[in-house]
Amino acid sequence: MNVIDVYDVATSRWYKQATAGEYPILRVNPCAVAASAPDGSSTNIYMYGGQNLIPPENQTQYGDMWILTIPSFTWIKVDTTGQSVPPARVGHTCSLYDSQIISIGGYNTAGLSCDTGVYVFNAANLTWTNDFIALSGGDPQSNPQNQQVAQQKDPAGLSGSYGYQVPAAVQSVIGGNAMGSATITAPIRAPTGGGPLVSGKPITYTVQGTYTITGADGAVVTETGTTSSTTAPSKGPSGPNIAAIVAGVVAGFFFVLACYLGFCAWVYRRQLALYKNHVAMTQRNAIAGGTGEKTAFLTDSRTSKEPSAEGSSTAAGTSGGNSGNDTIPPVPPIGGHRESALTSDGMPVGGNSTANSSSEDLMAGREPTFVGVLLNPRRSLRVINRD
Repeated sequence: MNVIDVYDVATSRWYKQATAGEYPILRVNPCAVAASAPDGSSTNIYMYGGQNLIPPENQTQYGDMWILTIPSFTWIKVDTTGQSVPPARVGHTCSLYDSQIISIGGYNTAGLSCDTGVYVFNAANLTWTNDFIALSGGDPQSNPQNQQVAQQKDPAGLSGSYGYQVPAAVQSVIGGNAMGSATITAPIRAPTGGGPLVSGKPITYTVQGTYTITGADGAVVTETGTTSSTTAPSKGPSGPNIAAIVAGVVAGFFFVLACYLGFCAWVYRRQLALYKNHVAMTQRNAIAGGTGEKTAFLTDSRTSKEPSAEGSSTAAGTSGGNSGNDTIPPVPPIGGHRESALTSDGMPVGGNSTANSSSEDLMAGREPTFVGVLLNPRRSLRVINRD
């Protein structure tokens, strides 16, 4: 009884868990029930009776009551001194309903025969009683699983625990109060072989409202309890939280996407401002007949003349009776035409780089688009830096 075998349903594996405190003598065929604290911070397993088969010629039956409180895994012996305790027994059954343990049948040592009696033990105040008191909140119609009020909407809530409050004897070991709020929420002794008990914590609930329990004399006692546990429910204590990981990845993706769109919007606004500035400058130069750097840059490549070896820069023509010395004004950019900025050697400015190509698009009257920036932000950024 000082080492408990624990079966993990989620992984279909067995683990061993050492217990703390005084533990019961080895036995067979006792009965046991489990009751949950209102806030779920502790679950208390009640074990009653049983039989020791060793030695075979002197077998012993027991009539004692023990509590194994988990997740601390501590044994607590119930003191029933001065109470009317049923005869020691073995092979009996136990059920929990409305915070009361109902023991039926079994083989007892009093008459060395099968026992046909029914016995009731109040799990909240740890006393044997003469009557079973049905609590109104545990009605099968309104609360078919007989769960604690705070656990009725959770399928994982422990059944049969309605009206149960943590006994003072258990509170003195794990802390907290009658509503729960246990301060020891992990095994006192380290688990063997790992498993969910290493990092696992009990599922807890917020408890508020009025609760009724059965008093030692059979009277129904009403108590108001308010407690809030800080332990969050855990559905996979030994593994990663897949939902949190997925949510984090999705949030990170949208954050990066937002940053990228913001950067592209900034580049697009800068590039659009440059485009409008160049268009306005081209129009001013065309009207004034200027031949400045911008004008030369924006001259249509199909009509521009390269400087001659003798330094001639005249690009004039005669028409009719003209004198032949009128200068042809620079040709403004025309949509659909492609202009090229030339160096003194006749090569495009910037060589064949994407920045130069993008600059040619900009000078040719092609208004930048946000989609274009999205598809190639580096090219647009080079245009901005080049300008």
